[in-house]
Amino acid sequence: MIHARFFLPALSALALAACGGQPAAEQYGANPDLPQPQRGLLPSMEIAKPTGWDGQMPTVPQGYTIRAIATDLKIPRQTLVLPNGDILVAEGKGGGAPKLTPKDVIAGYIKAKGTSPVKGGNRLTLLRDADGDGTYEGRTVFAKNLNAPYGLAFSNGRIYVANQDALVRFDYRDGQTKASGPPIKITELPSQINHHWTKALAVSPDGRFLYAGIGSNSNIGERGMTAEQDRAVIWQIDAQTGAHKIFASGIRNPTALAIQRSTGTLWSVANERDEIGPNLVPDYLTSVREGGFYGWPYSYWGNNVDDRVRPQNPQKVASAIRPDYALGSHVAALGVAFSNPLMGARFADGVFVGEHGSWNRNPPVGYKVVFVPFRGGRPAGPPIDVVTGFRGADGKTRGRPVGVTVDPRGALVVADDLSNTIWRVTAAAGQPR
Repeated sequence: MIHARFFLPALSALALAACGGQPAAEQYGANPDLPQPQRGLLPSMEIAKPTGWDGQMPTVPQGYTIRAIATDLKIPRQTLVLPNGDILVAEGKGGGAPKLTPKDVIAGYIKAKGTSPVKGGNRLTLLRDADGDGTYEGRTVFAKNLNAPYGLAFSNGRIYVANQDALVRFDYRDGQTKASGPPIKITELPSQINHHWTKALAVSPDGRFLYAGIGSNSNIGERGMTAEQDRAVIWQIDAQTGAHKIFASGIRNPTALAIQRSTGTLWSVANERDEIGPNLVPDYLTSVREGGFYGWPYSYWGNNVDDRVRPQNPQKVASAIRPDYALGSHVAALGVAFSNPLMGARFADGVFVGEHGSWNRNPPVGYKVVFVPFRGGRPAGPPIDVVTGFRGADGKTRGRPVGVTVDPRGALVVADDLSNTIWRVTAAAGQPR
């Protein structure tokens, strides 16, 4: 096989010459503008150029402050605020899907250029602010020797962790700083090939069920549908027995899940398919219907047929549900969390979304945290930038947001897996609440 380094410069030049353009405003919301698909030798792409913060900070709206509460982590992905205010951080780097084609080799090389070189920690780190002053002076390894932990949830005295290959739990007593024993396996999770390795997690309000987001093993099924068994789905799992069923399907990569407390509804952000243009297909935020099918791989945004997929399935296309809210194409949404009134009047009702930014768009989008306002329990209005500055005007990337968590006491916690930092955003004194 020809090594990627021998032809990467030429391919990069071709990709950078591809037409781009920022997504129009119509790419956000319930009725995004969907242009005609564009096919070419390579997708439009821009490789992130990592650099240090060097004393700079992310930007937040007037009336808010941001500070780093933990640095030098080992690929922080998602966070969980425990009942006593401690913060758990899942650190890991998974994947390992075989590179079966030259495209796999090139894409893997390009994506790696925009990520942290730090080895994933395969652990949970606990952060503690003992005196409540916003400085998390306590830091311990809560659990280690995990397998690319990602999704986190807590209920009824148990911490649930979605490794890339299994759902496990730890029994927890308030104030614990270290797990009292090894994790207890609840059920294995699909891990064949593991192209999209992250396993998102949420727990029902009563703690009876867990919901695991399991991404596809390919872009549009090109590895064959056998490799997609129990992929591009959300499982509902009995927390006691591990028995599970497919709750929803056809979601290419459900990267983060959250429960809307006022209704008990499950919501997901999802990363859509690639290689049909810089403005297709919008990543999205949606409520998740039990038994619902969301199109992948046969169609996108409802019943817009993806004619690259063979054989097609008109019956499945006809049943495909349109997502609730488009976030823009290739923003790579990896975090979602419902807000509360303590975050200030502007951000009292809605969800925060962590947009990691994608390699396969030129010019790039994402690389920020946005807020999607809700009204009457549904998304309403354009997204609002909340944390920006991860990618500078100089084209250099200082951070990439992943998981977002809202502390019930009034703070937004953001995991940044490029600078290996946890950021905390709060309303300044006097901010209307």
